[in-house]
Amino acid sequence: MGRSKSRASALTAALTALVLGIGLVPAMSSASASTTARAAAPVPADDGAQITSERWLDPSTVDLTVQSPAVAQTVTVRVRVPRGWQRDSARTWPVVFALGGGDSADTQATWMESTDIEDVAAQWDALVVMPDPGQAGFTDWYNYGNFGAPAWEKFHTVELRQLIERNFRGGDRRAAIGISSGGLGAITMAGRHPGVFKFAASYSGLLHITMPGVDASLMLLNSSVGDPFRIWGIPVVHGANWRANNPYDLADKFRGTGLYVSSGTTGNRGPLDPTDMTLPEAIRARLVGGVSEQMTGLTSSAFVNRLRSLGIPVTANLYGDGWHQWKYWDREMKASWPAIMQAVDAQRVP
Repeated sequence: MGRSKSRASALTAALTALVLGIGLVPAMSSASASTTARAAAPVPADDGAQITSERWLDPSTVDLTVQSPAVAQTVTVRVRVPRGWQRDSARTWPVVFALGGGDSADTQATWMESTDIEDVAAQWDALVVMPDPGQAGFTDWYNYGNFGAPAWEKFHTVELRQLIERNFRGGDRRAAIGISSGGLGAITMAGRHPGVFKFAASYSGLLHITMPGVDASLMLLNSSVGDPFRIWGIPVVHGANWRANNPYDLADKFRGTGLYVSSGTTGNRGPLDPTDMTLPEAIRARLVGGVSEQMTGLTSSAFVNRLRSLGIPVTANLYGDGWHQWKYWDREMKASWPAIMQAVDAQRVP
């Protein structure tokens, strides 16, 4: 396996600095393309975004290179097609967008490397779309009121959606799921675009970004991309834009959308965390993975309580002990998958 399932997200790195005061794609084997239908000329999105290359890793898995005007760069996207999929079919397929975290090591491959999503998805007739998450990769950057590139929200909700629909027979029954910053992205995009996603799931996502202390942590986290205030603006000063991208403030937009929210809450070692660690490793893991998960737990709890106060259904597993790592996200993905498939009307494959 290329990367450890216990690799922490970029939130981990940020909180390391916060707590301790410390200021690409792997090579993959080629697969036979003869078993997979090819498009003579990929159909672009409305704004000119286009698939510039396809690399089939096996008959069910392809890596796409997408040239995106919205983010002004190329983005690699992994797509897993279900059994029986044909590019020229008259039917369409449900789509699950699986979003990664902000760890700079995460790529379009990380979901398949770090979880059993490939085996889980193989039982259903749904497309699974896994874009390279990039950094700060799920919002249209504010750029001090000028907006413009990188417009990551537009990339996911317009460009990539249209490319999957026009070139891979993606349908209009969609779900968005994500871990860590991808959980924030999945929930935020579902709230900002009611009806686009039938279901949204967050596994250890920060779901209340204006909560005291969380905004400062996010700015520290995103300082690696340069000026972090370009993303949502300066907290409080540009508060309207922060609130416009805050799941907690978008809570009333989720009526009719299936929701699943999970996170640890205590920051303590949980049943899936390693026990064979040296004392320095254990201390670091507690300070980093533990503090990360405490923060996502606080914000996830606030979001869930807000939804319930509005009478909006949500399935929540705020599971107490457990650090910020992939073993829990794999477990929660599997727990929520049947509800996701029901929401997008996916069928089991024979």
